[in-house]
Amino acid sequence: MKVVLLDRGEICREASGVNAGTLTLHMTRAALIPYAQAGRQMWLDAPDWLGQDVGAVATEGLSLAFTEAECELLEKRAAIRREHGADIRIIDPSHACAIEPGLDPGLLKAAYCETDGYAAAYLTGRAFRSALVRAGVTVLVNHGVEKIDKGNAQFSIYASSSERIQARRLILSGGVWLESMLALLGVDIRVKCLINQLVITERMRPVMRTVISIANGLLSLKQFPNGTVLIGGGWQGGGDPQRGGVETIPDNLIGNMRLAQWTVPALAEGRVARVWLGLEAETADALPVIGAVPGVPDAYVIGSVHSGYTSGPYMGKLLADNILGHELELPLFDPARLVGRPIPEH
Repeated sequence: MKVVLLDRGEICREASGVNAGTLTLHMTRAALIPYAQAGRQMWLDAPDWLGQDVGAVATEGLSLAFTEAECELLEKRAAIRREHGADIRIIDPSHACAIEPGLDPGLLKAAYCETDGYAAAYLTGRAFRSALVRAGVTVLVNHGVEKIDKGNAQFSIYASSSERIQARRLILSGGVWLESMLALLGVDIRVKCLINQLVITERMRPVMRTVISIANGLLSLKQFPNGTVLIGGGWQGGGDPQRGGVETIPDNLIGNMRLAQWTVPALAEGRVARVWLGLEAETADALPVIGAVPGVPDAYVIGSVHSGYTSGPYMGKLLADNILGHELELPLFDPARLVGRPIPEH
């Protein structure tokens, strides 16, 4: 097929480029475990299909519990994920500290997964752009879409550059912006926007070798080969889909760093080098929206996947196979279930 990619900015400079890049099953929703496993392997095999390494590293992963409530949560989530194919088992503190000697000895329990890892998200855009160009795709950056008309046999797509693109098929893949993009087609699917704060430290001596998280989901840690440590965990900053991430929230930033230092005490030796914000999408049922756009023939949508960086390549492959009429290895996530459905208050 002849393909045009329209991006309102530069490729992968929104959520994809500022993602933590964690390739984990500990923080993946149970129903998405098979997708995340396939996506993780695709990232590790990126030189073969993408033509470029994206810094993907296979390592072990630990999810930790420091309170009785976290122990209960850890056991429950590990059991559910095992039912969906994740090789996650509960281990005692001495075993966890043998795997990761830098942990605070006060932990009560840990969940261990041999198949974890991470990638360097900032390399994603460069790798994909090169692969798209080699594949003959027309890449139009700084072309925000303002209007879409559906004729009898094709779409007319009007960009902010005053350019009009005509296409037989249309795919919307805009993350937190999917709600407004689908509205261009007259479809009401609500998308919640989370503004996640991320922290990177200066280069440090080796203080960890695994990917670390906490059962309550408020911390993720990894140390890159250059010595920097990435601290995440979904602590919120300020912003919205229109403006993007616009400000950190100091109390949340301090809380995130204190939790990181509590978990790996050696982090007290380092200093924060940079803080940034990344936008994450969430649907009403917290599951992806992938498949045909309801009531709009030849239009498709893909996005809003928790731990979406891990699953992203594989989810894209599934949708491509669907459009090409191939048999799917795993089912899609019908967008029709979400039409008009409000986002629940938490």
